Order: sequence, then C-alpha cells, then structure tokens
Amino acid sequence: MLYAVLFAIAGASALGAALLPRVVGRLPVNLPMAFLAAGVLLGLVPGLPDVDPTAHESVTTHVTEIVVIISLMGAGLAIDRRVGWRRWASTWRLLAVAMPLTIALVAWAGTALAGLPVAAAVLLGAALAPTDPVLAGDVQVGEPADEEGTEDEVRFALTSEAGLNDGAAFPVVHLAVVLATAGATAGALGTWLAEDVLLRTVVGVAVGAVVGKVLGEVFFRSPIRALRLADDVEGFTALAVTFLAYGLAELLHGYGFVAVFVAACAIRSAERSHGAHRVAHSFVEQVERMLTAWLLLLLGAALSDGLLRDLTWQLAAVGVLLVVVVRPLVGRLSLLGSPAGPRERWVVGAYGVRGIGSLFYLSWALGEAEFPAGPLWAAVGFTVALSVLVHGASAGIVVSRLDAHRRERAGSRDLGEVADTHV
Repeated sequence: MLYAVLFAIAGASALGAALLPRVVGRLPVNLPMAFLAAGVLLGLVPGLPDVDPTAHESVTTHVTEIVVIISLMGAGLAIDRRVGWRRWASTWRLLAVAMPLTIALVAWAGTALAGLPVAAAVLLGAALAPTDPVLAGDVQVGEPADEEGTEDEVRFALTSEAGLNDGAAFPVVHLAVVLATAGATAGALGTWLAEDVLLRTVVGVAVGAVVGKVLGEVFFRSPIRALRLADDVEGFTALAVTFLAYGLAELLHGYGFVAVFVAACAIRSAERSHGAHRVAHSFVEQVERMLTAWLLLLLGAALSDGLLRDLTWQLAAVGVLLVVVVRPLVGRLSLLGSPAGPRERWVVGAYGVRGIGSLFYLSWALGEAEFPAGPLWAAVGFTVALSVLVHGASAGIVVSRLDAHRRERAGSRDLGEVADTHV
C-alpha cells in the first residue's frame, strides 16, 4: 500500500512539474517554491516514511549529484556566448572575487556567530557559496539561440557562474575535510593544494574539453553517416555526454562537475547554430525539472520531519546574512568595472540562488569526515529554503522590470539615432 502511495505522489509531482509553469503565469510563484511547500505538507502526513538525509547519507549524495550534473549540462548547452577572457569577464569576476569572499565571510560568521569549529565553518561556507544551476531557472538564459549576442548580461553571468562555481567550490570542500581529519599542517595543506586544487581541476577541464570536442566532431561532422547523431536529433544523447564526461573525470580523479559543464560548452561550440542543441537542451531541461520536483518534495518533507531540529537563531542568522547581505554585496563588488550596468550588478549580486549543490556538498563531506551533522544540515536546509522563497517570489518581477528598463533604454537610443540622421 505504501509503495502505491509513493508512486502516486511521484506521478502527481511529475505532472505538476509539467503543469505548474502554465498555471502560475505571472504570479510570484515558481516550481521550487511550490514543491518545497508541498513537501513540507507531505512531511506532516502521518504514515509516510520519515525523510532524514543523515540516515541515508549515500542516497542523498548520489541523488543530488545526478540532479546537479544534469543541470550543468543544460546550463552549458544554453549559453550562446563563446568562451573568452573578455566575453566572460563577469563570470571570471564572480568566480575569482565573489565566491572566495562569500566562503570566507560565511565561514567567519559560522565561527564567530554560531560557534562552529573551523573545519565545519569552512564546510558551511563552501557548501553555501555556489550559485545553483538547478533552482535559478528564473534568472538564467533560455534555450540555445542561433546567434551570439542574444543573452543579456544578468542571465549570462548567473548561468555561466552557476555552471562553473559548483566545481570551483569543491576544492574548499576538500579543504574542510582536510582540516577535520589531518588538521592545518604544512604537509596536509600542500597535498591539498597540489591534488585537490590543481590536479583535479586540470583533469576536470581537460576531460570535459576532450569529450566535448571529440563527440562534437562525431555528432556533427563524422564522415560515417550513422555516427552523426545530430542529424537525427536524439535529445537523450545529452545525458550520454553528461554521464560519460562525469564518469571519466571522476575515474581520473578530476572534478566531474567541471568536466560536464566544459563538455557542454565544447559541444555547443562545435556547431553553434544547429537545431540539435535546442532539442538536447529541451530534453535535459524536462528531466531536470522532473527530478528537481521530486528532490524538493523530499527536502520539504525533511524540513517537516526534523531537519531543522538543531537550528539555532545564530545558525539562522548566518543564512539570512548570506542571502540578504553577503552575496548581494560581494556580487556587486566583484562586478565593478565589468560590462554589466549598475542595476544589472545589483541583480546579479542579489540572485545567487542557493540550492541542490549545497545539499550535495554537505552530504558528500559528511561521508568523508566527522562534522557536526545536525547543525550543518539545519543551517544548509534553512538557507536553501530561505533562498527558494526569497528569490522565487521576487526573481520574475525583478528580471521583468530589468528587461523593461533595457527595452526602454534601447528604444531611446534608437530614437536618438533617428533624430541624428535628420539633422
């Protein structure tokens, strides 16, 4: 009987994931908000199994891992802009300035305000630093376009940041594990720098580039007709690339998250205007939406079942500071001098959504070393829920107004140019 109920819930939630975007329209409600709330209500229903990520650590790690890598493939396929130092200036600033500052400030607040041990505070900062590619759909680029230059700076910056900083935060998660197991010794830190920072990153980038380049050539330009899968536009091949890049990178001790995003960008660059990209992106987006709906139901149920039992006002304050103060300020600071305008800088800074990646990092680290699991899960669960509510309720409105302002400014420029031609 229980299995039948669970199947019915899974089916209803998948159907809801398909219908919700059509139903809510312009209301300040999005899929993550709706399913998180539904999960909280499900958690209050008697007779259903308790959802406790600490009791199912390995399952939690792998489920969140799958959702994140699929979303990374979707993000990479969606980006129209070619990779370049100047073209991706906003991305590099967010990665090199905003993310380290966010990690440092959250870690400091975790120790000074919430009294966490240093290793746990570093883990909290690393887990909560990345902008999530799963839950930030309202402020990310849409489907692939045939031409470059169709993306505005806000959507591009947040999408490319989300695609890269999930992998970029992993070295700091490893650092937290090192601090918890070996301590801050010179030998341990040297090994961490050589292996977890340099080697794993290089391997992840290299594997992603090779897989994306080779498969891009095969899919689009193979002399053997049967191998040109792009001609038949099979959307599920995007999942094949996702799992292949991730698996190979992990086997070679690289960062799989980095490999997946780089592979997606490499395949996109192999033939930028081909319609296969839209089909693949659409398929990945549908799978991601369904899995996200299920995962958010589980997170909401976990919140009801006691995930927040160890939440203190100090831990809650760390989450509030991150969402309301730290990320908006450091995000805007990192974009000073970038192509983004003043309003765009504030929007990019404010809408660094926390999400599924944070759950993965925490569950992974708890399987590698001893940390205060209860307080960390409470802090991360609270912060993700807060981010879903705050960003979900306001993102659509803010981005729509920014788009309207951009159109007005473009219209004013066009009128000025017309007037100049008649002088």
